[in-house]
Amino acid sequence: MSAGILPSWRSGATRDAIFAFLEKARSVPVEQRVACFDNDGTLWCERPSYAQFEFYIHALHRAARLDPSLGRRPELVALLHDQQAAIKEMGLERIALALTSLFQGLSPEEFTARVREFYATAEHASLGRPLRNLTYLPMRELIVELQRIDFTVFIVTGGGTEFVRAISQELYGVPPEAVVGSLIDYDFVAAGSDSGPTLTRANRLVGTANEGAEKVTHIQTQLGRRPILAAGNSGGDREMLAWATARCGPALALLSDHDDPVREFSYVSTAETFSEPEPIADVGARLGWTVVSMADDWGMVFGEDPSSGT
Repeated sequence: MSAGILPSWRSGATRDAIFAFLEKARSVPVEQRVACFDNDGTLWCERPSYAQFEFYIHALHRAARLDPSLGRRPELVALLHDQQAAIKEMGLERIALALTSLFQGLSPEEFTARVREFYATAEHASLGRPLRNLTYLPMRELIVELQRIDFTVFIVTGGGTEFVRAISQELYGVPPEAVVGSLIDYDFVAAGSDSGPTLTRANRLVGTANEGAEKVTHIQTQLGRRPILAAGNSGGDREMLAWATARCGPALALLSDHDDPVREFSYVSTAETFSEPEPIADVGARLGWTVVSMADDWGMVFGEDPSSGT
């Protein structure tokens, strides 16, 4: 393959495995060339907190200034004052629903505009970069190369579907209809006498959070196409990676290991909604997945300095 392909990937076993897969994938019928990427920790930085969480916290503080009564709701009090013990006791689902209630009643277009407005100016808490510059350059290069050889690329995330859809085209070149995530329901009101029909965000999930085995079932029910490449970074991606490789013919499971405390962070990625019996890096090594060392395999993590606009 050309030396210009995947320039941010360092020479070595990981890059060789990707190149070998890309070459073999050319023999696969185009309609079967499907790749699914997790988002948080796989395509963009997820530490010290998730980008979507920062979006919600930003919205909460703005809403609390306009409506002080929000400061009396226990979940929101805990969030406003960063009361970690109370947040942990309440649990992820209760906290998440309290945050999504901030956008209840908005149209899809209004919510998308809010996300894009946030991303236009938000800064990372410790890396000194705009959030929009914290996507992983090597993964963006891989998406470009996959699309060049006629892959259909999907983002399959535990985050909110509509949140990621608002920026997936701009950040990754992946259209919004190619995003599968945790779904918030909508309320549809038929046309009244003075206006047309309306569609607004509700404050309830459709099904369950998109993590673990749910990623596989949601890929099938929402996309109907099985991946031959899957990329993730935590136990929440285990079933998706296993499913992609449990087939005859070319297949690749990429597991990102966050082992670069200098350029990003060093930590063990875990699922958010369930306990894992085995660390995901051990799973990847045992099953023969391609484990990506961010420290060793990536020559560049985020790209050029954000002031350059890249």
